[in-house]
Amino acid sequence: MAVVPLAPPITPELAKKIALGERLLSWYQSHKRDLPWRRTLAGSYGVWISEIMLQQTTVAAVIPFYERWMERFPTLSSLAEAPVDDVLRLWAGLGYYARARNLHRTAQIVTERHGGVLPEGPKEILALPGIGRYTAGAILSIAYNREEPILDTNVIRVLSRVYEVTGDPKKSAHTQSVLWDLARAVIPEGHASDFNQAMMELGALVCTPVAPKCANCPLSALCAANLTGDQERYPEIDKTRKWKDDEDVSIALQNHRGDFLVVQRPADDPLWGGLWELPRARRRPDETLEQCAARAAFEAAALTIPKAELFGNLKHVVGNRRITLHGYHAQIAGAKPASGSGEWKKLEDFSGIAMATPQVRLVTKLKLSLVQGSLDF
Repeated sequence: MAVVPLAPPITPELAKKIALGERLLSWYQSHKRDLPWRRTLAGSYGVWISEIMLQQTTVAAVIPFYERWMERFPTLSSLAEAPVDDVLRLWAGLGYYARARNLHRTAQIVTERHGGVLPEGPKEILALPGIGRYTAGAILSIAYNREEPILDTNVIRVLSRVYEVTGDPKKSAHTQSVLWDLARAVIPEGHASDFNQAMMELGALVCTPVAPKCANCPLSALCAANLTGDQERYPEIDKTRKWKDDEDVSIALQNHRGDFLVVQRPADDPLWGGLWELPRARRRPDETLEQCAARAAFEAAALTIPKAELFGNLKHVVGNRRITLHGYHAQIAGAKPASGSGEWKKLEDFSGIAMATPQVRLVTKLKLSLVQGSLDF
């Protein structure tokens, strides 16, 4: 007579995992948002693009960028074959431009080494530029339904509250390890794709940082923080932000033909690498704005300018840096050749090059100032 193996005992931890999976998956089927990367047939490619875009960016902001991207680069091979300048130009406005360069390079590597399809192995996918543990987990679980964990801010918040995880996940390696282990342990067998998306969706729509909607949460009866009324304590992240204030100066150098000098930043620049801009310099403590403008002109093209006039300024934020960008205009005699990384262009041709959003805004102010100046005469 065959011996039937006994099922493992249902421990409280296992019972909680089963209930969590069942309730969350049921909620997700009824409440998930209709997002373009969920209804697309782009497969792992679409998941990858959306996850990279969503880093440091809201869903609402990403949607139009994603739709334009998929129209221009509908397949991984089309991205691999595109000039990097086209990729950067389409990315302009999303910030953190190293992400776009990594997308382009990864597409080329996948085309060369993996037959144009993102690999399904954790080791292989983690070896690709710009893909870390979270992005690898998202691609492998969402696209390939592999039981790999994900841990973004939404998932951190949900797990921290459901299990009352102490410690700052941004600073504590132990807390991070606990959360990664939990993220893997709670995945229901065979349902990694929907479950991981459901975790992120719950954090975005219900388990919000402030005033979570616990009355509408499918996990409220399982959530330790909710049962103690201590939801907003978790996660225990230090919310104080240390700001650094900087001043940058861009110089609009105009030659006798009416062309303006633009320079391309080095490709390995972590922030705006590969993008074009009006020559720019960070103001030193001992400099006036006019002196900084003159230095920007000299460093970009070895040009000495007799006089520069302020035409506008703007403020923007990058990470923890609050930057005031001042724009100066100077006319120069002759048509000195541009440096190796620079070109002289008409203002109307600037739309054909990839520029960061602050530079686009500054150029708009330059155009307006030139028009107003001509109207004054």
